[in-house]
This record gives sequence, C-alpha cells and structure tokens, in this order.
Amino acid sequence: MSPPDSLPFDLRALELFLAVCDAGSMAEAARRLGLTQPAMSQAVAEIERRTGVALFDRATRPLALTAAGALLRQRAGALLAEARQIGPMLRDTEHGRLPLVRAGLVDSLSRTLMAPLAGRLRRAADEVSLLSGLTSSHVSALLTRQLDLLVGAGDLDEIEGLERWPLLGEPYVLLLPADWPVPASPTDLAALAKRGPLVRYSARSHTGLEIERHLRRLRLEIPRRIEFDTPFGVTAAVVGGEGFAITTPLCLYEAGFPLQGFACHALPGPRLSRRLTLIARRHELGRLPSDLAVFCRARLAAQQNAIRTLAGMAGEGFVVEE
Repeated sequence: MSPPDSLPFDLRALELFLAVCDAGSMAEAARRLGLTQPAMSQAVAEIERRTGVALFDRATRPLALTAAGALLRQRAGALLAEARQIGPMLRDTEHGRLPLVRAGLVDSLSRTLMAPLAGRLRRAADEVSLLSGLTSSHVSALLTRQLDLLVGAGDLDEIEGLERWPLLGEPYVLLLPADWPVPASPTDLAALAKRGPLVRYSARSHTGLEIERHLRRLRLEIPRRIEFDTPFGVTAAVVGGEGFAITTPLCLYEAGFPLQGFACHALPGPRLSRRLTLIARRHELGRLPSDLAVFCRARLAAQQNAIRTLAGMAGEGFVVEE
C-alpha cells in the first residue's frame, strides 16, 4: 500500500482500469487497446497494491466491481475528463488567452469598475466570473483558489505568496444632515450620536472594522443602533433620516443617492483613510494583474473628479495611484 501522501495511481493506469470496466474482462480490454492481457492485469494489480483494496471480484464472470472499484470508476471518469481538457487549455494559454478568470470586487467599486472590468477580462479569458461582496470573503476565496484575483480594501501584507497593485487611497468622511453642527473634535462625534445614531458598516466588512478600531483609539463609545454590509445600505439609511455615518467618497458614489440636504465633512481628529488594492497569487497569471491594475487606475482616474465633488472639500484626499 502506498504512503498516505502519495498518489495511488497514474492517469494511464486509470485509463486501463476503465477499459476493463467497459469491456468486462482483462482479455477483451487488452484486445481493444492492442495490449497484452498481462499488461492489463499488471496495471490493475498495481492500483490494488498501492490502494490496498480489491477493485474486482475475480470469482465472477464477467468481472464484477467491488464497492471500492465502483467508487473508483465513478471518480476516475470525471478525473480523466478533466485531465483531457488540460492540453487544449494550455494551447489556448500559449496564444495569450485563459480558459477562465474569476475575480472578486469589493462592493464599493461595483458602480465604477464592474462592467468595464468584465469587458477587459473577456479579452483575456474565454469565461469570466466577476463577484462583488466583502473583501474578507474574497480573501478567503482567493486563498482557497476559488478566486484568481481580487480588488479589495487593504494590502494583506501579512499573507505571503501574493502580488499587490495599489489602485487608490481615500479618506474616511462624515455624512450628516446639512443642518447638523459640524464636529470640531473627536469627542463631538459622541454628541452627534445623541441627535441620531451612527449608521455603521458591519464588522463583517473591512471598512466597518477600520472605523471601529478608529473609534476605540479615540476612546469613543458610541452605541450600536443600526449597521449594514454595503455602501448602499449605509447611505440610504442616512438619506432616509436615520442618523449620520462615517463613510468614504467612493462609497458615496457607489450608493448613487442625490445628497441634497446633506453634507460631507472631514473626519475630526487623526486622519483615517483606506487603500484599495488589486491582489493575485504571485506569478500565476503572468502580466494580467499588472495590466488590469493599469486599466483600473485609468477608469478610476476618469471618474476621480465626480467622486471628489460628491464629497466636497472632504473628498480632496481621494487619490488614484499613478
């Protein structure tokens, strides 16, 4: 029996095993493939030796599969079908195309990048899967190879084996009704919370975690009343009269609400900002990540003035990387 960490068969042996299954005997399988019966028997016996189980009940004619043999037949067919696709995929890649690219995009970039990025990826791959959502879920999917790249908040500096392409930096800002007093110091934020709740980003989101860490550093304990995962939810609640929010210019732009009767202000106290970065596993996609970073920066730069204008003077810190 093979060590537990070694493969118990090779693909050619699986092909011969399936041939015996289809033919019903070693001799017939050998005849169909132009091999000798001993060669067929040896291939099957080698799999049985390395797995430590019998695949055929040799006391019956035609040969009958054991339970283990039936399981291997089921799995082997799918495995060989997948393996046979690799050659054509490699030939397509040689000509500059990938069979599939799966990308994750943080929610606050959906409006600015989702459609353009999908179009750009279609030039590089036959099939494109583009998912919006929380950075945390995209990171997990990237590390488990369910995604090939992501555009999200933060740099993931603590994780090795990744390449990172910064796209933009932006400040956190206050969004509140225009007739509310403008806070001059961090402690004034607690006073604002007495007029209406702080509409929060969920702690499931990178933005929500960053804001909560900032409030703790300022030693502010603002009651939790209402929270959302998305920029749309946070902005809609404030526009609907539910209170005020700490957000970003890009999140405001993503939500797409007219902000008449509301104002954006710089966050009082120490500066708080976030970075959005394109991240991929190192050396796995060739030039594609760097090319995509250039493309994304150009798209964001084209909308930079509109995003800054929405946040007023507070949006001056919105900067696209060059």
